[in-house]
Amino acid sequence: MSSTDIRRIKTISELHELRGLPKPEHPLISVIDLGSINGSHMSEPMTLVYDFYMIALKRNCHAKFRYGQQEYDFDEGVMSFMSPNQVFGIEPRDYAGPRQTGWIMLIHPDFLWNTPLAKAIRQYEFFDYSVNEALFLSEKEEATITGILKNIKDEYHNNIDKFSQDIIISQIEVLLNYSDRFYHRQFITRKVTNHKILNRLEDILEEYFNGDDLTEKGLPSVQYIAEKLNVSPNYLSSLLKVLTGQSTQQHIHQKLIAKAKERLSTTDLSVSEIAYALGFEHPQSFSKLFKSKTNLSPLEFRKSFN
Repeated sequence: MSSTDIRRIKTISELHELRGLPKPEHPLISVIDLGSINGSHMSEPMTLVYDFYMIALKRNCHAKFRYGQQEYDFDEGVMSFMSPNQVFGIEPRDYAGPRQTGWIMLIHPDFLWNTPLAKAIRQYEFFDYSVNEALFLSEKEEATITGILKNIKDEYHNNIDKFSQDIIISQIEVLLNYSDRFYHRQFITRKVTNHKILNRLEDILEEYFNGDDLTEKGLPSVQYIAEKLNVSPNYLSSLLKVLTGQSTQQHIHQKLIAKAKERLSTTDLSVSEIAYALGFEHPQSFSKLFKSKTNLSPLEFRKSFN
């Protein structure tokens, strides 16, 4: 698999169009009834990367999946979780059994900004590349998850008002907490094999962006990250391209934009102050990069939360 074979789905609307579904009722969150998806829309193998979270509960799956570099056991498992920028492959297969059923919830990270869940969601282990087994659920557990998904769908379908986001966020938190309970029940005796490069890369970037180096030295270079991981810059970028569809530089910029969004939505710092704190000598350079990645200026992004 090469990076050119990977299709990046940037918006929930784009995924709806790909799967032959009506436009989403909300641009940043969608709950899809899998019984409404026609399998013919996925007639060829595809390798995809989403720019949003996906939580799926599936029965009678009509495809084989690869997650990162490993087979994903949708054949037996029921529930699965995927973070933005994680590569997965879908290979349709002939299936003469019962019709596929279940639900998929899509959550764009921007829906979570300015809420505690924006940070907390990254702490759930089942969103990690190193987990390649779908979560098994009892009938009672499946009914619990299905009920929460239906509540979320009903909320954005019927009651869009100033309370809607808070109510939906709280429902997502409940769903994740139940999933965490079921996950640890399933894997309590299982040793998870970490995907070391990706895990260490995230740790290095998190440490760098949370420390003093960013202000003093500017953005970390690809060479710096590669040396920290004890690999060559070319090897690292090639590996990341295969695993995530992004180069090392793109990972650095992705972390930068995430930190910028966090400060724009949770602090009163000026754009110039945020730019300097993120290692930019010139605020204009920061604003240009931010707009190129988000299609919004920093001020436009901040105003969207007011």
